[in-house]
Amino acid sequence: MASTPPNARGSARVRSGRTPGREGMSHGTVPRSYLGGQSRPARGSARPRSEGGGPGGPGGPRRPGGGGGGGGGNQYRGKRRPRWGRRILVIVLALVVLAGIGTVGVWAYASSLDDKLHRTDAFAGLTGGRPAKKVDGAQNILMLGSDMRTSWEKSGEKPRTDTIMLLHIDADHDHAYLVSIPRDTWVYVPEMKGADGGGTNAKINAAFAWGGTPLMVKTVEGFTGVRIDHVAIMNFQGFQDVTDALGGVRMYVEQTITSIHPPHRKFTKGWHTFNGAQALDYCRQRYQFPTGDFARQKHQQQFLKALLNKAASSGTLSNPKKLNDFLQAVVKVIQVDKSFQLVDEAVQFRNLRSNDITFMTSPNDGTGTMDGQSVVLSNKQKASSLYDAVTNDTVAKWLKENPQKK
Repeated sequence: MASTPPNARGSARVRSGRTPGREGMSHGTVPRSYLGGQSRPARGSARPRSEGGGPGGPGGPRRPGGGGGGGGGNQYRGKRRPRWGRRILVIVLALVVLAGIGTVGVWAYASSLDDKLHRTDAFAGLTGGRPAKKVDGAQNILMLGSDMRTSWEKSGEKPRTDTIMLLHIDADHDHAYLVSIPRDTWVYVPEMKGADGGGTNAKINAAFAWGGTPLMVKTVEGFTGVRIDHVAIMNFQGFQDVTDALGGVRMYVEQTITSIHPPHRKFTKGWHTFNGAQALDYCRQRYQFPTGDFARQKHQQQFLKALLNKAASSGTLSNPKKLNDFLQAVVKVIQVDKSFQLVDEAVQFRNLRSNDITFMTSPNDGTGTMDGQSVVLSNKQKASSLYDAVTNDTVAKWLKENPQKK
């Protein structure tokens, strides 16, 4: 029974890109026990830091065969498994809540939570050639949302990540920037020993299915030129439980729609308080909106800001049972790299509130066609300048020069 806090699969199936035929994936795969949340890998030691230049850049693939974007195929036409957007920001929420009630007892409690976190060797096989760390104190966390389901264990399908975000915390630790990289962004996925694919251009989420977390880290670092300090992954099932642990969230629905998923809920225009199942359903919808998946991303951002406000509210902080339920729900469904320490991260986040987190999307030119696939084409110039700003911890300045659309 959880303690109460102090008061206050066989063949690879990849829908994104082609799947070369190499067998086996020796590094960074998600343990099957994690799918059921029953066991916890042992904690490892902190990984050594290596320096080196980034192998690529955010303008798109850097290898032959990448070419320019083709005509405007509709990226979001046809049936696909839904992705759950920015649900893994609950990791951030947990850190904010812990920091907001900073007492000695809380740090002891946070340490007990830290021991329950699932661990993965996210940087296995990554040695030389990585981007250099340029600003001490700043931090970059790769956050992945993976549709890992127990049914996949029987089918042999490999987990894939449909949510890819880069969380940058500035050196002063008073602001964070969450950059969403669309799953269909066309990039160069490098080769990696033991991976099922690589050395080719593909949608970025193919990297996770082909080579697990290490290949995803290598691909993102090559695409952005940003060094990744930590990795956090959350599975599909966790989203609903975390929302319910907080007693639901209040959201504004911009237009009346009917869900395309059973039980086909009707979401009417106006303010609503959603439980976990309702919020999950609403954040899945895309076909009813003219901008499709981009509208869904917007709604997911709105949801997470509402969730963050709820998590950091006085009602949550002053209710030991609600706080414990929330934090216990989070640690059950996330997986982190071996050197990630919950208490240390809580210190980093101690001054952050929802208004201190800026949501962004990796600059792109919309959709195009590559190798017969509808993809998202990165805007080379703007993306390069953004990720340079992340590396140099000058994102605030970049935003003033490149105001975001509301």
